Amino acid sequence: MLAQLVPDSHFESDAELRRYETLLQMADLVVRPSDLQQLFRDVSERLGHVVNFDLILFTLHNPANNKMQLHYGESPDADLEQLGELPVEEAPSGWVWQNQSPLIIPDLDEEVRFERGLNVIRGAGIRSYCCFPLTIAQKRLGGIGLGCSKVHFCQEKDLRFLQRVAELVALAIENVQSSIALQQEKERMQMLLEVNAALVSNHDLPELFTAISGFIRKVVKQDYSSLSLYDETNQTLRRYAIDWPAMNGSCTIATELSLKESGPGLAFLERKTKVYNREELITLHPTLLANVEGVQWLCSIPLLTRNGAVGTINFARQDEDTFNSQDLNLLKQIAGQIAIAVDNSRAYREIAALTERLFEEKLYLQDEIRSELNFEEIIGESRALRRVLDQAKTVASSDATVLILGETGTGKELIARAIHRMSLRSDASIIKMNCAAIPTGLLESELFGHEKGAFTGAISQKIGRLELADKGTLFLDEIGDIALELQPKLLRALQDQEFERLGGIRTIGVNVRLIAATNQDLAKAMTEKQFRSDLYYRLNVFPIRMPPLREREDDIPLLVRYFVHKFASRMGKSIDSIPSETMQALCSWDWPGNVRELENFMERSVILTEGYALRVPLAELTILTSEYENSSGTLEHLEREYIIRALRDAGGVIAGIHGAAARLGLKRTTLQSRIQRMGISREEYVS
Repeated sequence: MLAQLVPDSHFESDAELRRYETLLQMADLVVRPSDLQQLFRDVSERLGHVVNFDLILFTLHNPANNKMQLHYGESPDADLEQLGELPVEEAPSGWVWQNQSPLIIPDLDEEVRFERGLNVIRGAGIRSYCCFPLTIAQKRLGGIGLGCSKVHFCQEKDLRFLQRVAELVALAIENVQSSIALQQEKERMQMLLEVNAALVSNHDLPELFTAISGFIRKVVKQDYSSLSLYDETNQTLRRYAIDWPAMNGSCTIATELSLKESGPGLAFLERKTKVYNREELITLHPTLLANVEGVQWLCSIPLLTRNGAVGTINFARQDEDTFNSQDLNLLKQIAGQIAIAVDNSRAYREIAALTERLFEEKLYLQDEIRSELNFEEIIGESRALRRVLDQAKTVASSDATVLILGETGTGKELIARAIHRMSLRSDASIIKMNCAAIPTGLLESELFGHEKGAFTGAISQKIGRLELADKGTLFLDEIGDIALELQPKLLRALQDQEFERLGGIRTIGVNVRLIAATNQDLAKAMTEKQFRSDLYYRLNVFPIRMPPLREREDDIPLLVRYFVHKFASRMGKSIDSIPSETMQALCSWDWPGNVRELENFMERSVILTEGYALRVPLAELTILTSEYENSSGTLEHLEREYIIRALRDAGGVIAGIHGAAARLGLKRTTLQSRIQRMGISREEYVS
């Protein structure tokens, strides 16, 4: 193209030479494109050396609004801001853009067209004007216009030269725009990667949405964005997340949208991307943009998944430029990613909800742990309980005497049974005796047996528990309550493995393994001369301390479910759920009666339950907690007062499901023994 400009003869004047040099410089601008503003400044400067003009305008067509937009202009007197954007039919550059021909106006005073655009030029003292199309490969870009304060300033030789300049400028503009487009495409791809990385790394969409909207804002201009999800219950779109940096707290946007009377709702129903102007939005839903000044456009894109539409993602703009096709294509890609994330998030929440439901409702007994250690009757997996089970497993294979210590109701008898089952004596019997439940006068007979006529009422021979346990295990519960005068005989029987029945003269040899249990501090009782030291050391061969339930908080849910299942099955009830608030309250209570108290409390709760969800009288725990917190005195005094209160509440009745023993989580015989030991008279609890 440049070769055609070189004449066959030598240049006729310096002006022709300057024009040729200017064209070469223009060609240089084509191969090293900068931004458009710098390009237009360079072109204006170089043209000024060969063409006398007082005004130059570079105008490009804006396809978004079909207007001619001024990108650069130079004039000492014209107010070029008025030429910022003009309709195609009101701008000389618009005529050039449409007709693809130069426009020459030798005298502006004689021109009646383009009144709005030419009035600004006339006001700057311009008398003549010419405009040339900027076109490249059938692609119409805009126009370059030159004005002069003189009429007929553009000669024939200038016209040919300026047409060539316009061609080179169009090529340079195309290169700059292509470079910008490549950079924008790079930014778009980078933004898509950022959005994808954010969605993959986190399932919390409300927290992520602000960050995602910020990524989008770097590439696509938008002032407000929101994520609306379909509410199947109400059949509406409910706003799930919002990002509006300019929100000052005074504006309100509806959080629930009708499917048929809102822009996002229609996009959701039709499964199509919708772009609305402000008038359309107000017509559809007047309150949607209430108090939101300046919002001109709203783009709503449905979130489509393999299971259908799940919601919409919405973007609003406050300027007059709508969303172009490139913006929409990019936003659709992002909507596809967010739709998958929403689907995954819903699946994640459903799985979490099902897991929580199983945690609350499933009745399980942790068979693996118990079967592995042979502790079928023991419920729990806490560290404290595991330590006890390990000790029991260790000592079970020997014949060593075991002393099980712990508060009442902690399951000492269960551990004793487990030790027996794992021992070499498991084929024989384990004989149990509660030393606190038997009056002192009868305790010796129960333990060693008696001969006929040994005492008043002994009408026949009786075999004692020690003799019954031969070849097996003897379990003495509450051994701390055994009478001091009986302790030497028990010590001798254990030491020598032989004894005589009460009233008898024959020595009976036995092979017995002893397991004892107590809720008392035997070491303290020994120092207070309430328990023999030699018997204590004989019993304390392998002590095992049972942890109270307050130290096994992790086991409470397991125990609750076990007892609920046990009593519900026994009563023919179907209780398949335990509210989480109820379970939390049960776990927070100290359970002074330990597992036995919990068991009785669960039995009472199952009795009260009429539906499928466990009903627990939590008020009782609250009252008990308050009483313990406000009480004072020694532990024995508190225990005495608590027993008296339970007896009063039960109307003086000790046995039965509504009796004081059940309320306290104790056996009837244990409660009677404590009443006797503490000297509680009937007058103290009966009105």
